[in-house]
Amino acid sequence: MTFCRQLKLPVLGVIENMSGFTCPKCGERIHIFSSEGGKNMAEDMGVPYLGTIPIETEVVASGENGRPIVLSHPNSEAAAAFDRIVRRFIDDDRKAAAAQPAEADPSSGKTVIAVPVANGVLGQHFGHCEQFALFEVAADGKTIGGKRVLTPPPHEPGVLPRWLHEQGADVIIAGGMGAKAQNLFTQNNIKVVVGAPSEDAEQVVKAYLSGTLETGANVCDH
Repeated sequence: MTFCRQLKLPVLGVIENMSGFTCPKCGERIHIFSSEGGKNMAEDMGVPYLGTIPIETEVVASGENGRPIVLSHPNSEAAAAFDRIVRRFIDDDRKAAAAQPAEADPSSGKTVIAVPVANGVLGQHFGHCEQFALFEVAADGKTIGGKRVLTPPPHEPGVLPRWLHEQGADVIIAGGMGAKAQNLFTQNNIKVVVGAPSEDAEQVVKAYLSGTLETGANVCDH
């Protein structure tokens, strides 16, 4: 958790894995690795304690076979534990969505344009930007109605397209982007514009909306 905080990675909570073993013959609960270590750590670090996953041989077998325990043994104790933890996140997401302002709601039907920024200007490679500026297009389709600046998750293949889709992005404007990344954005229903200049992000979006954006070569066409 200290490692995550040093890298500014958000910590959603602690799950205690391999927590207790229930004997299949007598039903006795045995804490092979003691108990409540995860709960105590969560309290010490000031983060939510999300629950425990028991020791079950079915979990190992499911992992070896590449089939989640919730599918291979849906009635098992471990599957029930995973279900409780996941449902907690689903409930939290629903509450957060209900509390969002209407203008920031990705389902509002408004167009959102994402621009990777570094040092305040459009970044030439979307995967190495410091932040993403998300511009919400006004109802007239020609002006900017709102702006959000977000710090992206660590860059790994496929992460940023999914993340931007979750933020409601419909278009991404970048200086350069490889073909594989472009395909991933397309799969996430995000239009890709490449070859944009390293200028103020808001001015780039205004030029795009007015139809005057001049694009050059894709600086990352590999």
